[in-house]
Amino acid sequence: MRLQLLVFCTLLPLARSAAADETPRAVPLVGRVVNVQRQPVAGIEVRLSVVERGGERRELESVSRADGWFVLAVPSRGVRSVGPTLVLERRHYRSSSVRLDADQVKALEAGRPVSLGELPIERRKTAAFWVTVAVFLLMMVLIGATQMHNALAALLGASLLLGVSALGQLISPDLVVFTFNDALAAVDWNVVFLIMGMMMVIAVVEGTGVFRWLAFFAYKSSGGRLWKLMTILMAITAVSSALLDNVTTMLLVTPITIRIALAIDVDPLTLLFPEVLAANVGGLSTMVGTPTNILIASYSGISFSAFLLNLTPGVVLALAGLWGYCRLRFKRQLAARDGERSEGLLQRLEQGAAIAQPGHLRKSGWVGLGMLVLFIGGESLHITPALVALLGATALLVWIRPNVEEMIEAVDWTTLIFFITLFMVVGALQVVGLIDQIALWVSYMVGHSQLLAMVVITWMAALISTVIPNIPFTATMLPVIGYLSSTMPGVDPRSLYFCLAVGAAMGGNGSLVGASANLVTAGIAERSGYPITFGHFLRVGFPALLVTVSLAFAWLLLRFMVLGGGGA
Repeated sequence: MRLQLLVFCTLLPLARSAAADETPRAVPLVGRVVNVQRQPVAGIEVRLSVVERGGERRELESVSRADGWFVLAVPSRGVRSVGPTLVLERRHYRSSSVRLDADQVKALEAGRPVSLGELPIERRKTAAFWVTVAVFLLMMVLIGATQMHNALAALLGASLLLGVSALGQLISPDLVVFTFNDALAAVDWNVVFLIMGMMMVIAVVEGTGVFRWLAFFAYKSSGGRLWKLMTILMAITAVSSALLDNVTTMLLVTPITIRIALAIDVDPLTLLFPEVLAANVGGLSTMVGTPTNILIASYSGISFSAFLLNLTPGVVLALAGLWGYCRLRFKRQLAARDGERSEGLLQRLEQGAAIAQPGHLRKSGWVGLGMLVLFIGGESLHITPALVALLGATALLVWIRPNVEEMIEAVDWTTLIFFITLFMVVGALQVVGLIDQIALWVSYMVGHSQLLAMVVITWMAALISTVIPNIPFTATMLPVIGYLSSTMPGVDPRSLYFCLAVGAAMGGNGSLVGASANLVTAGIAERSGYPITFGHFLRVGFPALLVTVSLAFAWLLLRFMVLGGGGA
């Protein structure tokens, strides 16, 4: 009752103003459209016929909002009768009719507002549903089998869905998936602009030569001890992945690592495997460290500081376990040339290790510090991470004045196209109702048990990410987690999002196609003559998955089940 009164107070002025030009008085008829899971449904067209005293029939129309509520401004003065049937319609839903009873009709004609409460509406599986599922599966197969570039596969999927919708409306309405405007609305532009801004910042930092200096520092500090070199490279990669992202980090460190390994006559894969595994784990600790974290943060609204505080302890535990696993897994290779430092290599690394643009590095440091402050405290000022990234990139470009064309070219537009078209495909899944079905299935499986929900989400994400790339999987699962979070009273919803983050990021270590960083590393290694096969990565990465996910999940259980969550 309190909720209905609140809705009346909010919507009554709107109803009166909406009808002010046509009738001297209007009465609000309100309701809330929900699906079978009692979640609000937006975009439902609501119609009601009224007959004025002159005999003219008029259709009153409204559309449900994001929270499911709608309001119809029903004119009371001059209306002879009110049509007793309210019609609810939307593509991919069954048309629903709600008959007003005599008391409700009398109340409207007497000028009293009426609330219909929750009005359920059911999905229906049209031809568009099966077309969308088929296109999605085709896209995932093409990405998983590495037969087509990720961006091209997602672009193909989005184009097929838009093409079928455009041509299908000429044949049957049931073939229409969504409109082009619907597809654009499904794109999370916060993610797109966040990635674009960070790419420009990284391009400036890379030009300073700081990563070549880090390679020299790593080899010099190891003293020729391979296990120590592996440890330092893992640490550098993990920290860099948290500050940049794991894909960019591996693009920068993989060529340098191969160069070091070949100079000391060591199989480059001995160092590359620990690095890429550490990149996927280390990137988890911050909101911008992995593409999956960026997706989760944008969808859930979880802050930068919340990611840092709630996930970093688990990441540290996982990295410790990963180091122990790599030390054991590569024991023979690390011992083969342990202690033999190449002075020639050290000199070559030192020659290329000079910071090319120390002034640019200092300016980048100040801008980076400002971005970090805004990432952590910006949510209180309603500054989104995407805006922080764009402000940081713009500040560097204005302050340093690099070649703007080179900076624009440094943006990986292929990746941005992948994200944009992927959002469209996942949006289509949500429009036709597949996401709702998955959410309902998972909710039936876990019930109201937080422990069971955390177990299922973490390990389902980890295991599925070994065969399905974790970015499209995460994008698909986010609405599911959102639904579960809203149906489990007393549960900190962040715990489920963090479980998804752990499973998706660390699950990417399970196979070659599990994470974009794996594919990037494998591509560079293959061009250098050291290919990484799917089977080889699986044998090395899957045990690492079991170790790291178990340790990180143990921390999440401690954090949210024992300590009770709360706080940042």
